Amino acid sequence: MHLIGIPLRKPNFAELTAASILAVGLWMACLGVMRAAQFEIASGDAGALLIVVAWACLSTRLGIRVGLGQRHLAANLLVSGALLGLYEVVRAVAI
Repeated sequence: MHLIGIPLRKPNFAELTAASILAVGLWMACLGVMRAAQFEIASGDAGALLIVVAWACLSTRLGIRVGLGQRHLAANLLVSGALLGLYEVVRAVAI
């Protein structure tokens, strides 16, 4: 399977688990730094941050690496934007 000409690979269960744990850890670290810096963040923004961090961790396991060129960066930005758009639609419907 390809995304914008980038061949994607199928990660195994252990890789998905590692990516999920890393995403949650990075998300908690970001929230901790924001709290220590006395930067107020709403719960909706914290959810959006979790989605972007989770996608970043998962995309590396799929073979999308931002440092490998413009196609990889474009794919990462397109999927992140689509996920955030979907998240905002779901939040608007749920509220």
